[in-house]
Amino acid sequence: MINVLIVDDQKQIRDGLQAMLRQFPVPLDGIHCAGNGIEALALLKRESIQLVVTDIRMPDMDGLELMARAREERLKADFLIISGYGDFAYAQKAIGLGAKGYLLKPVKREDLQASIEHVAQEIRTRQELSRNIKRISRRARETDRKELAMFMQGAASDDEWIGQAERQNSELWAAYRLVLLREELRINQPGADSAHSMESIAYRVYGRRGCVCLQHRPHLILAVAADVDPEALPAAFKEERIGAVAAMTGPRHGLKELPESYAQVLELYRHGYLFPDKRCLLPADIEGLERQWEIPYEELYALFQMIGTKNGGTIAEGISAIFNKNVLQRRHIRYTEQLCRAVVQMLEESERVIHPYMGEGALDIECLRNLYDYPGIRDYIQALQQQLLRLNQFYYEFKCSYRNSQDLNEAIRFIHENYHKPLDLAMVSNHVSLNYAYFSNLFKKNIGKGFAEYLRDVRLDKARRLLAETEHKIVDIAAMVGYESYKSFIRAFRDVMGMQATEYRQRIRQEGEREGKYRDTGF
Repeated sequence: MINVLIVDDQKQIRDGLQAMLRQFPVPLDGIHCAGNGIEALALLKRESIQLVVTDIRMPDMDGLELMARAREERLKADFLIISGYGDFAYAQKAIGLGAKGYLLKPVKREDLQASIEHVAQEIRTRQELSRNIKRISRRARETDRKELAMFMQGAASDDEWIGQAERQNSELWAAYRLVLLREELRINQPGADSAHSMESIAYRVYGRRGCVCLQHRPHLILAVAADVDPEALPAAFKEERIGAVAAMTGPRHGLKELPESYAQVLELYRHGYLFPDKRCLLPADIEGLERQWEIPYEELYALFQMIGTKNGGTIAEGISAIFNKNVLQRRHIRYTEQLCRAVVQMLEESERVIHPYMGEGALDIECLRNLYDYPGIRDYIQALQQQLLRLNQFYYEFKCSYRNSQDLNEAIRFIHENYHKPLDLAMVSNHVSLNYAYFSNLFKKNIGKGFAEYLRDVRLDKARRLLAETEHKIVDIAAMVGYESYKSFIRAFRDVMGMQATEYRQRIRQEGEREGKYRDTGF
């Protein structure tokens, strides 16, 4: 029994999705519709709905909030997210909330059908699995699983418990493999979290007595019969169109070897990041890996020496060369982990120098600390390149700013020392060895006025002092501050001061005489 709820604030989209669903060969018991998250939440509480197909962007309550509220209120329904925004951040959040798929508008008929069929199959499988599990004492099974999981992860246990646990499934524990399953997460594909489906398929491949689930999160870990072909499980996933990567130990004998098996399967899982094309990683795949190496610090130092230049492309290529696929795949995963830590440490040291000048544009170094936060090594390298290029841009802008500041200070000093001489923009730009047009723009951007206006103000400031403090003739003062033409000086003085130079000198002297009288009278 599968009931579907369609949630979208646009009626034509709801009607279109409903029409498509009715044409699919998937057997559905009922189709409900809601115009927003609030209506949908009320329907989820009132009706038995197994699958919700919802838009992300809606007024009042969007699709992500609907998922969060449904989870809070423990409403058991699977979600397919539909959105017009191709932003992986939405997909990540939806996947984190348990979405089974993420489809982009306009929704293609075949994509929607594949998603509905996939989730419907998972729901039916889950329902069947639930019915089977109910025949067994659920509490006892869960207790046994937790005890096994704790022992697997290193908890101490006595021989009596080990013997009792082995006797409960002696055939399995006599010869078993430990398998860790990680589903590939990709945008716009169904099956974002199919742990229950993968578990169900494993029970189908190995049989009820040949498979024990030891852990669901963060990864599904199973103990499976060792006499079954290791490729059988990946083949079953491929047939069910579930993109899963498996790490599987060699045959183990006896429950006492479970902790060691757990350490081995985790090591294999980590190596899976170096071999993205392998669907099932076995111990033989990593037996010949080099276990002695030297981190290429010289290459790293040379790479970081380029930070702050226009060589962004070379920097990106340098990281790709250091994280060379062939080199990484020849060596144990610890080499890659150490290399990642070395790069992050250098990033931190470089950022520490520039951090006071970065403002709000700090680097996101935290996102680089754990290689296994990423689907694969390629994704990690891309994130690393992005942060390096950001750092390079910050350094470049800082160095340009510092250099420009020095050049401007020298230009201003030169102007103040030579204002009385014939002076123009070309002479000053040549003095600081900058391109004429570049210097002109740089000067205006940082000083707030053009070169000619600034030079005029400097000369007139000197002229005002000479008018106030000396008896020089105005025509002589014009020449003394760098004006070759007396008329040009008079016109510039009038435009800036709003009065003639003679009038300015008279006012300054009158003010001086009044101040002298005030001093004489004691005021």
